[in-house]
Amino acid sequence: MTSGRRYAVSDVMTRKVVALGAKASFKDIVRTLREWQVTALPVLDGDQRVVGVVSEADLLAKEETRDADGDRDPGTSAADRADPAAKAGAVTADQLMSTPAITVTGDATLACAARAMAHHRVKRLPVVDGAGRLTGIVSRSDLLKVFLRSDEEIAEDVRRNVVERLFVPPAEPLRIEVHDGVVTLTGRVRDSTLVPVMARLVRSVEGVVDVDCALMGPLTRPGIDPDRPGTAESRLL
Repeated sequence: MTSGRRYAVSDVMTRKVVALGAKASFKDIVRTLREWQVTALPVLDGDQRVVGVVSEADLLAKEETRDADGDRDPGTSAADRADPAAKAGAVTADQLMSTPAITVTGDATLACAARAMAHHRVKRLPVVDGAGRLTGIVSRSDLLKVFLRSDEEIAEDVRRNVVERLFVPPAEPLRIEVHDGVVTLTGRVRDSTLVPVMARLVRSVEGVVDVDCALMGPLTRPGIDPDRPGTAESRLL
C-alpha cells in the first residue's frame, strides 16, 4: 500500500479465496466453512462468475425447520418463515445460496465497501472484475488495515498531499504531529479560509483517527489591516 492516494479495495483484499461450485453438496459446504474458519462462501458458475453466496444462516434453515411442531417465535410471521422452509430441503450450493450476490469491484474505495457491508448487513464481500469473475474477498477486518499505518507515514502523507498543496508557502512553517493516528496541526497560515478545507482533507487521509486543527490566521496590525479578520490568538477549527 502506498501513500498519497485513496486506498482501493484491491489494496487490502485477500486474494487467496476459497469458493464453491454451484453443485457443491451440503456437507461439503459445512466442511469448507469449518476448514477455512469463515461464515460465508461465494458460489461460482462455470465461467468463475460470482452468482451467489452461501452463509451459515442459509445452512441453518435445515435445522430451524427440523421440528415442524416445535416452538416458534411468536413474533415470526409466515412470510419470515417462508425462506427457511424453502431452503430446508436444499442439498446443493445453488439451492442454498442467497442471490444475487452483493459484490464490489477492486477499484472501489474502502468507504464504498464499508457502506455496502453496513447496508446489506454482511461481514465480507466478494471482489469481482468487470465481467463479474471472482478476484478476491474483502472483510471488515481488511477495511481496518489502513489504521495500521505508522504515525510517521500518516504525517508525511498529510504534509506532502494536503499542507504543501493548499499552502504554498504558509505564513510560517506548520507543525504536524501524529500520535496513535490523531493528527494535530499548529502554526499560522496566510489564508484562513482554507483551514476548514484542510481539516476535511486531513480527515480523509487513510489511517487518520481524528484531527485537532489548531491553525491560526495571519496577524492583524491595528490601524494598518483594520478589515482583516482574525487575531494572534484566534483558533480556527
